[in-house]
Parts: sequence; C-alpha cells; structure tokens
Amino acid sequence: MRPLASAAVGSNGGEAVYAFMRIFSLFLVVLALMMLGADAVTSLEHQGQISVRSFEAIWRLFDAGGAQAFKAWTDHALPGFLAGIIDSALAIPAWSIGVIGVILAFVFGRKHEAA
Repeated sequence: MRPLASAAVGSNGGEAVYAFMRIFSLFLVVLALMMLGADAVTSLEHQGQISVRSFEAIWRLFDAGGAQAFKAWTDHALPGFLAGIIDSALAIPAWSIGVIGVILAFVFGRKHEAA
C-alpha cells in the first residue's frame, strides 16, 4: 500500500520532496519532544505543579516585545474572530507541534513498490 502523497508526486523530482518532508517531520517531532521534556523539567522544579508552555510563552522567551506587538497588531488590524483564532492558536501547548510532524511522517512515509 502506497502512502497518500505518493499519488500526487511523480518520479521526476518527487524523491527530493519526499526526503525534505520526511526530514521536516522528523524535525517537528524532535522539537515537540524537546518542548515536552522542558515542560517536564519545569514541573519537577516546581515540586510537581504541572507547567505547560504555549507557543506564545516560547515566543516571549526569545522576544517579549515582538509577541506583544503582534498581539496588538492582530487586535487592531484583523476582525475580531480572526484575532481570537490567532490568540487561541498561540495558546496551544508548544509540544503539540509534534502532532503535525507525525501526520506528515505518515503522509510522506516510505514508498513501497508494487510487486
């Protein structure tokens, strides 16, 4: 049985796309495991109190002003429901990016030649 994406990619240049997407999905899964490990260590440091970092919290670790400016821009430049969707997406736990990585790994899985 061939993966879902194999029907859309031809034999000319398709191998490069497959290789890139498989490496990218591996990167996302490794990044998610790092975020999950960081949350586990932080929870242990706080005597077992569960600590989960969101995408916004990770962004604020690198640039607090950028995250605040982006939220202010979305509040003023976008309709209310779109700003709410973006705020909700930024509140998702950072380790959840691994779900996208796993889905990409299944879609761009190994090609099996028909015998």
